[in-house]
Amino acid sequence: MDAIPENSAVATARAAVAGSVPDVTAGPGAASRRLPPGFHLLIAAQFVSALSDNALLIVAIAWLQQGGWPGWWAPLLKFNFTIAYVVLAPFVGPLADSGPKQRLMMAMNALKVLGVAGLLAGLNPLAAFVVIGVGAAAYAPAKYGLVTEMVPPRMLVAANGWIEVSTVCAVLLGAVLGGFLISPWMAAQALRLWPAVTPLHAAAGLLLAGYALAALLNLGIPDSGTRYRRAHRAPRALWRAFWRGQRRLWNDTDGAVSMAATTLFWGAASVLQFAVLRWAVERLALPLNQAAYLQAVVAVGIVVGATVAARWVPLSQATRVLPLGVVMGVLVPLVAWVPGWPLALPLLALVGALGGALVVPLNALLQHRGHALLTAGRSIAVQNFNENLSVMVMLGVYAGLLALGVDIRAIMAGLGWLVATAVGWLAWRRARRPVSP
Repeated sequence: MDAIPENSAVATARAAVAGSVPDVTAGPGAASRRLPPGFHLLIAAQFVSALSDNALLIVAIAWLQQGGWPGWWAPLLKFNFTIAYVVLAPFVGPLADSGPKQRLMMAMNALKVLGVAGLLAGLNPLAAFVVIGVGAAAYAPAKYGLVTEMVPPRMLVAANGWIEVSTVCAVLLGAVLGGFLISPWMAAQALRLWPAVTPLHAAAGLLLAGYALAALLNLGIPDSGTRYRRAHRAPRALWRAFWRGQRRLWNDTDGAVSMAATTLFWGAASVLQFAVLRWAVERLALPLNQAAYLQAVVAVGIVVGATVAARWVPLSQATRVLPLGVVMGVLVPLVAWVPGWPLALPLLALVGALGGALVVPLNALLQHRGHALLTAGRSIAVQNFNENLSVMVMLGVYAGLLALGVDIRAIMAGLGWLVATAVGWLAWRRARRPVSP
């Protein structure tokens, strides 16, 4: 499926794939100052939408607690949100490529509004998160696909740095916002200003407004001008096309290495997110609210690492960051055995920084190869399928180990050595294979 290059950014990307752009290896520092018009609106819309997603998760957990639902329902919120990324992966790529991507992004934020409205109307929170997850699953390939259409290859690392930093900041601030919205002070203010509604209804209503704002921001993003030939819409044909895309990316040298590394990273990061909380409570005897600050330290490290990589790592050298993943994996077992939080803080920040510096260049490389081999939307759908399947599998293994009574330090050590070994093997494999054309 070939794109019609209707703007200079797409033309530059096509030329880069053919090897005719001499500055594709130029550092992204200067390029990041020349990102195309409308890109920062894309970042703003992405931030507001992701901020609302993460805040809503906290509010929904409080909603379940208030309703007297079992405690094990809480992780099902994230499961229901994530499963759409896996189940709908063959369909959301062609959907993203079927027209202007900013319009689809606006529609998916509107679908999230519908999910929150259903929650306010009495819909079961788990069902509401299915609706919201569908919106997020279709939003992702449109968002990342639009980046590859708007931004030429020499700027992709810088552009991905913006995306990853805004995402991590949204995760951090979303948790803070969610906690604030369910705090006793906020509940008192809600009852004073809106006595006819419960505090949790007021909190969800504010987040509904956040999704509406994100939809409005999408309206300002300019059309990239890229169009693709109409794809088959029959489910069986879409499945076949999706798995052909899977094979094509996994058979590509750089596509396979970057896909494997990012898939492993996001699966491991999802486990580490929960493991750090449990470890801090069990081994450091910290209360849950202070344990959450350790999560924030990791996220701050990711922001720093992503920022450095976005500025200093060009696309042509993306695979050279693989050894950072080995170091990151080795550090995780060390964190598990530190005796107190003063030493844990710098180690966790370093783990996050190495992760951020690893994932941003490799994510940019994966998008570049996906755009060259498939289409923008289809390649992101393949990426989302693999990464979210990894999240679900690794979280399932983590939950099983906890159910068996395995010590949290042993789990963290095993996770670290898995990451170090796997990334080390990927670096060795990449060094032995030729560069992708």
